[in-house]
Amino acid sequence: MKKIGLIGGLSWVSTAEYYKRINEITQARLGGVASARIVLESVNRQDYVDAVIDRRDEDAARLQIADSARALQRAGADFIVITCNDVHRFVPAIQPTVEIPFLHIADVTAAAIHASGLRNTAILGVRKTMESDFYPSALARHGIGTVVPNEVEKSHIHDSIYDELVQNRFLDSTRSRYISIIRDLGARGADSVALACTEIPLLLPPEQSPLPAFSTTELHCIAAVDHALGPG
Repeated sequence: MKKIGLIGGLSWVSTAEYYKRINEITQARLGGVASARIVLESVNRQDYVDAVIDRRDEDAARLQIADSARALQRAGADFIVITCNDVHRFVPAIQPTVEIPFLHIADVTAAAIHASGLRNTAILGVRKTMESDFYPSALARHGIGTVVPNEVEKSHIHDSIYDELVQNRFLDSTRSRYISIIRDLGARGADSVALACTEIPLLLPPEQSPLPAFSTTELHCIAAVDHALGPG
């Protein structure tokens, strides 16, 4: 069994869900009281937010993640799983600095959507995820188009994540607004939705979505176990 290196803390809420689901999936696969081999490097979210939001210093934020990746390599991890969607925008710059691979959440999600036969996916996440290219690029490699929320929708989604979800607050009113946004995205051509913030599935389970929905958290956890239990 390979050792999974988790970069967590972004937020602790989704990090806890990753730890839980990876171990639940591992036990279901192996039986008995089996659990995953995991090493966790937990980032101080406040330091990250200070860099990204307050100072708008992408280099400082990237260096925090790069330091965590190198710490996981020193701790003996075989590959790296980042428990946050938007941080994956740094992977192309960080990957050459470490000798172990990242398991990229957008690649995992795009493969699952492609396997479903769906062809036009809406992206819900923090603003940097919705406005970055890493999801559209990953989806395009599978022939899948991307629908992005409008400015009002983006602001609501982003603000609810920062003000509620990462603080472990899940409100019925916020869930209802997400459902309404997804319906509107469907009317604008989306046939599916990627819940591309690792806290969103805790607010809105995929089965409650009006469009076929893909939990990036769940898909990432399944892929991590597949990789950990695979050959080599």
